Amino acid sequence: MGEEFYAIIKLVSGEEILSLIMVDENDGDPVIVLQNPVTMKAFYNHQGMHIKVKPWMEMSSDDFFMIKLDKIITMTETKDKKLIDIYNNYINEDDSIEVHNPSGKVKPSTKMGYISSVEDARRKLENLFKGIKEG
Repeated sequence: MGEEFYAIIKLVSGEEILSLIMVDENDGDPVIVLQNPVTMKAFYNHQGMHIKVKPWMEMSSDDFFMIKLDKIITMTETKDKKLIDIYNNYINEDDSIEVHNPSGKVKPSTKMGYISSVEDARRKLENLFKGIKEG
């Protein structure tokens, strides 16, 4: 097997994936071995650019996949530090989420802006409107 490197791969299906890969010569019939392949999509809004990262094979629990060269249009090594950091953070974070919080649900807290019940908020807003000071 060859050396590992980060690559962006364009498949004949049109998918673009980022993965840590290595090339296995396999007796003259090379195969690309992908480790934790992901798809990334950039979104832009008023706050800037955001990147959505998803596993390439969403229903699989495997980390390694093999692709023959005839399924690849092009492949390029990436040394983009930001892209590699996003990939590694996603891979490392994804493991910790499954172990500690399998549902992915988060309970609101005061740090997120959750400060009161609807009734408390209504009472406070009515008092503000009426000019009543709470004390």
